[in-house]
Amino acid sequence: MPKAREFTDPTEDSLWRPLRLLLASMDDDIARLYAEARIEGLKPSFVMELIRLHARGPMTIRELADSVRLTHSAVSQKVAAMRAAGLIRTTTGPDARSKTVTLTKKAEGIIARLAAEWRATEATLAELEAEIPYPLSRVVTDIEDALRRRSFHDRIAEKLADDEEWS
Repeated sequence: MPKAREFTDPTEDSLWRPLRLLLASMDDDIARLYAEARIEGLKPSFVMELIRLHARGPMTIRELADSVRLTHSAVSQKVAAMRAAGLIRTTTGPDARSKTVTLTKKAEGIIARLAAEWRATEATLAELEAEIPYPLSRVVTDIEDALRRRSFHDRIAEKLADDEEWS
């Protein structure tokens, strides 16, 4: 009987999981500020879209997705959650297949606070970047530059081409 091959869990090691956990922790701190301010139903992930709708006016889901550089699917899911929280409403868009997204009075009533939080968060991030030797914003730019030279997909595909378990 052949001996079972030992399996090592590759998810035990992750270079970027600490970054995802850090960002989640920072979002949790922002959510705590909303809770302390008694702003109900608001998630940090909604704020950019809400501010964008206030600044630019009603948009279709596609227009909103394009403006925040997310997929239609991702924004559609956010719109459903924001609608459930009473922050936006949707109506039939210019054609029967689209929906126009509009802020509710509830969202309009907190938009100045959301803009203040956004500015305070950006100022705090600038402070943090000044405290560290290599700012994360520079890391992101450098990674984007490297990926323009050779995509993430192509880099992974090359590694998989040499992995017998992938074949």
